[in-house]
Amino acid sequence: MTQMKYCPACQSELTTEVSVEGPLRLSCSSVACQYVFWNNPTPVVAAIIEIKGQVMLVHHVDWPEKMLGLVSGFLEAKEHPDEAIRREIKEETDLEVEALSFIGHYAFVEQNQLILAYEAKCSGSVALNEELDRFKLLPPDKLKPWAFGTGPAVSDWLARR
Repeated sequence: MTQMKYCPACQSELTTEVSVEGPLRLSCSSVACQYVFWNNPTPVVAAIIEIKGQVMLVHHVDWPEKMLGLVSGFLEAKEHPDEAIRREIKEETDLEVEALSFIGHYAFVEQNQLILAYEAKCSGSVALNEELDRFKLLPPDKLKPWAFGTGPAVSDWLARR
């Protein structure tokens, strides 16, 4: 990931300074500007999609060939997370969400993301968009959680079943 070099507020150079709150943060070198780059986590929604009693795993075109995961995406400005996951499911799979329940929130530190995970009971015929190139349906008892990203949500979901 490319690091910012210039202040988005005044275009002065950014410098690394010690923050009173702890970690080093980028801040504007101009005395007149108060800009600090906080680098807060990005909110992401993800869904364990259940369709006809099975769980859907998907492959994103940018992922390694053998990696499968959950439908996920970024929140848009002023969008409620419930609306965001419904939108992502529709955009990526063309499925209709019949029931939605919140599983939990999970820090994905490696990607600087906060994942808001849902269970989505869906219906309809799958039609993948250009972001996804394949999917797999598994019985819940064959689903094995992974150690990063949305994997802890899968683990929690399985434990509650």
